[in-house]
Amino acid sequence: MHYLDHAATTPVSPQAAQAMVEVMTEHFANPSAQYAAGRAARERLDRDRAVIAGALGCRPEELFFTSCGTEGDNWAIRAAMHQNRRVGRHIVTTAIEHSGVLQCVKQLEREGCTATYLHPGPDGRITAEQVRAALREDTALVSVMLVNNETGARLPVEEIAALLRDRPALLHTDAVQGFLKVPFTAGGLGADYAVISAHKVGGPKGAGALYIGGRAKNTLPLLFGGGQEGGLRPGTEATAQIAGFAKAAELRLEGRERNRAHLEALVQEERTMLFYEAPHKLRDTLRDMAEVFGGERRLALCRELTKIHEEITRTTLCEAIELYREKEPKGEFVLVIEGAPPKKEPGLTFSEAVELVVQMSACGVSLSEAAKSVAADSGYKKGELYRAALEKR
Repeated sequence: MHYLDHAATTPVSPQAAQAMVEVMTEHFANPSAQYAAGRAARERLDRDRAVIAGALGCRPEELFFTSCGTEGDNWAIRAAMHQNRRVGRHIVTTAIEHSGVLQCVKQLEREGCTATYLHPGPDGRITAEQVRAALREDTALVSVMLVNNETGARLPVEEIAALLRDRPALLHTDAVQGFLKVPFTAGGLGADYAVISAHKVGGPKGAGALYIGGRAKNTLPLLFGGGQEGGLRPGTEATAQIAGFAKAAELRLEGRERNRAHLEALVQEERTMLFYEAPHKLRDTLRDMAEVFGGERRLALCRELTKIHEEITRTTLCEAIELYREKEPKGEFVLVIEGAPPKKEPGLTFSEAVELVVQMSACGVSLSEAAKSVAADSGYKKGELYRAALEKR
């Protein structure tokens, strides 16, 4: 099997698995125990914390282990709201956050808080200006993810942090999808809380971490119990999972430049395919569609496919689709693909019909076939369309 969905989870590397086995079989003592085996387990835990903190770009004492990203998100959000309880009960977040954030915010709304959900633009991103416009006197927290888990869009956390520098509102970012995938450090982001998770970077499930920055004061624990993690996250540390997390982070750091070069090569390969191969594939698609759809549906489809074809020859596929949607958000191409009945097309002028014949010809349809197809749908004579299109070409 070729596993590709690394946005959902990643396979545990053999080295990370081996590190976990080593801890489970040789350094399995409770790190809170005072005897020799416990002290050895504590030393191993401290080393692993330092490795992960180094990968995140923070001090070890700023990093607190959790069981997953969702726990870290819930902890950070509730801690921020508790710290700023005298500032207000308003939260600014986005509509594209992970459910670990969205469901926590919705629960806080049920408890009396208010929330503003920012929606992304056509590029899938939120802007710092949107955040600025949503801020209020009683805004206690802004929660904006670093990288979206579905689209891969990177959000401007650094800009938002700068915006909040002189305001009481705290900033939380779910950095799970960005950690060791896009360049950043906890200090460079400027967020007061940053959440990461092991299983997105080749480590095991069941281990995550929360970075708590300098503006966060008297952090409220999510759980209450023993004195682990400075008394902020009680419960015996999952030393085996943390060992796997540290080894995975270490391996990612070592191979980051190599992986980046590989990905850049893949991007270039895809661009080559889009510029030089996609137009030819689109011609085949156009011919196939012309056989399936008839009448005005075929005419509408041909129009939209040729529009997109023109954009592909100048830019990337994604940009072409966005350009089209901006121009005609309810265009016929979308309606045909979704299976909805198309709007009734107004009659084509002769010059428009000729232009359509030329566009279809540019997509690989022979001039004769294009003239015949447009003639059938527009009512103009094939010969006249053919001659006019030939002259125009």
